[in-house]
Order: sequence, then structure tokens, then C-alpha cells
Amino acid sequence: MQKLRRHRGADPEDERSFGAGRLADLRQAAHDVCWLLDRGYGISSATELAGDRYHLTRRQRIAVARCSCSGQARERRQAHCVSPAQLQGRELWLDGFNVLTAVETALGGGVILIGRDHCCRDVAGVYSHYHKVEETVPALQAIDRTVAQWGVAECRWWLDSPVFNSGRLKGIILEVAGEAGWPWRVELVTNPDKILSAAEQVVSSSDHVILDRGQRWFNLARQVIASQAPQARVVDLGSSESASS
Repeated sequence: MQKLRRHRGADPEDERSFGAGRLADLRQAAHDVCWLLDRGYGISSATELAGDRYHLTRRQRIAVARCSCSGQARERRQAHCVSPAQLQGRELWLDGFNVLTAVETALGGGVILIGRDHCCRDVAGVYSHYHKVEETVPALQAIDRTVAQWGVAECRWWLDSPVFNSGRLKGIILEVAGEAGWPWRVELVTNPDKILSAAEQVVSSSDHVILDRGQRWFNLARQVIASQAPQARVVDLGSSESASS
């Protein structure tokens, strides 16, 4: 297995950026971004306007953008979300990096965001690089404990092949699953979003594109974090709707 390189945990600025003293502004900023999205603004321009108004840092603006969506998008996502009971005997398709990094972050003490659509997201996400961390194997184990209790027939992981170390992660997942006897498969493809958006199977992801195009999805990361990482540092920006306008 790849040598452990680091934790996917807290950023040195997280206490200042996401502490109690900034939570009201962050929620109000998320509320404003959602309000602007409902009126036809793009996410970039809406985030810039709200970020400037509340003097948000770059990291705070990323968090607000990841937690925001239009009311129409939220209603569609809620309508297509399935319950744990509906997973019995079914195959579950996972947006691999999306799900895994959220659980790794929760276990590592990093900030976990709750958005308007009730999904869990980490602040940074994965773009071009992935590195195994101390929380990687525990995160895989936490995911298995969660899906096993619902009788999921098989987990099929989809990983972005352009992401650095995606092949290494595939090997880690298959090795851990093989040793434990978990019914898991891993697919390495150029664009998982396209496949997952069109899938007939239930998909686990918090990616906006997948949620807005897919037919059935399950809020796996939030379920895993709630049951397996109760100590996680959760910052709820979804309650911003109760903020004053």
C-alpha cells in the first residue's frame, strides 16, 4: 500500500473561518447566494457578491458556494433521494472521490459542511491530486459498516482516471475489500460524472451535476458521518434559510 503522507483534517484557519463568531455571516451569505440563484444569477457571480458583502475569505467562499443551490434544484434533489430501506438487495454506485474524501475529512477532524440540499461536503474536494491519508482505510471500513446494515448487494466505485493516484486508490480499495470479503468493484474512467448522471442504479454523490441530472441518489456520506464519526466537526449552512433577509 502507498505510504501514509498526511491527514485530511483541519486547516489552520478553520477555527477562525468556521467558528461561532463567523457562523452567522456564513449562513447569511449562503442564504443570499441561494436567493440570487433563484433569480438567475450564476454561482460564481452570486458567491462574489455575497463574499464581498460579508468579507469572506477564499476558503469561506468555497464553502458557501458548495452549500448553495437554487430552490428548484433542492426540490428536485429531495424528490429523487432514496431511503436506506430502498437499498436492500440493490447495487449502490459511488462517486468515489466525492464520498471517500468527505468521510476521510470527518474522521480527520476537518470541517464538514451541510448544505441547503442536506448533503455533506468537505471544503476542498479533490481536483487533480489524491493522496492516501491515515483516515483512508478507516473511512472505507466505516462506509462498509454503514452499507452492510442496509443489505446493499454490491458497491461499485467510480474513480476519475485523470486524478493523480486514482490507480493507487483503486488498488487500495480492492485490497481492503478483498481481505474483508466485501462485495465491492472499482471502475477507473475518464468522466464518472457522465456515467453516474445517466445511471439507472442508485448513486451516492454530493456533486451538483450528478444530483441535478441523475434519477436516484442516496445521501451516503451524511449517513456514514452521522453513525460512524459522531465527533466530526459539522458546520451547518443549510439552516441559512432561517436567516433574516
